[in-house]
Amino acid sequence: MQLVVSDAKFFKSCIDAVGNLVDEGTFEVNANGMHLRNMDPSQIAMVDFNLPKEAFEKFSAEDGAGLGINLLDLGKVLARARSDEKLTISMDEKDNKLLLEFVGDSKRNFKMPLLDLGGVPPKEPKITFDAHVKMRAGAFKEMLKDAGLLSSHVVLQADGDSLLIEAHGDSGDLVIDTKKGAGSVSEFKTSAKARAMYPFEYLDDITRAAQEDSTITIELKSDAPVRVSYEIGKAKLAYYLAPRVETI
Repeated sequence: MQLVVSDAKFFKSCIDAVGNLVDEGTFEVNANGMHLRNMDPSQIAMVDFNLPKEAFEKFSAEDGAGLGINLLDLGKVLARARSDEKLTISMDEKDNKLLLEFVGDSKRNFKMPLLDLGGVPPKEPKITFDAHVKMRAGAFKEMLKDAGLLSSHVVLQADGDSLLIEAHGDSGDLVIDTKKGAGSVSEFKTSAKARAMYPFEYLDDITRAAQEDSTITIELKSDAPVRVSYEIGKAKLAYYLAPRVETI
């Protein structure tokens, strides 16, 4: 197996987007590219990551190769990537290690242990969502920051032509009403009112890697998991987060 990424920093941002939610996971490498789907340790959130082979400068892999890795440790190594460096990913099957070679002005080689994490990837939830909202990621992240000032939980509601974000806590209450025609909103579809409450910390983790000017998609159904998705370059990321029973 040999995977070459022309921009090592790009690959770091992809791994950070996964590592913000899960500590370890198995990347399945096949003819289509690299894929990971895993639950977070608390089992209330899931990430689905796809990096197609077109995102690589060179892509040579045996079908069905699995790379079990500690994502926190991988993120630390990738944090050492420099802007002009190319990254080559391969395997040392004899020592069961992942090889990372950074090539720029000099050549640096890291070896990391591969993990046998076992199990099978979780299935993607089958949900018929009632609301689909596409908006600028930076705008959505700012709304979440406002909500996080007041509560550890955030209510998301889409109804008619409004996206409501609410937070209620001992120190105050917040309602943000964003209309369908707002400049930050590029698409807004609802077939029924959708409302549910989610943990702020998880929404923050899920959206952290989204680039400010990129488009983020929020899909809602009342008291069902929310699906949040966006792209980083050619990488596609989708997250599911289970709701909390609303008590306000």
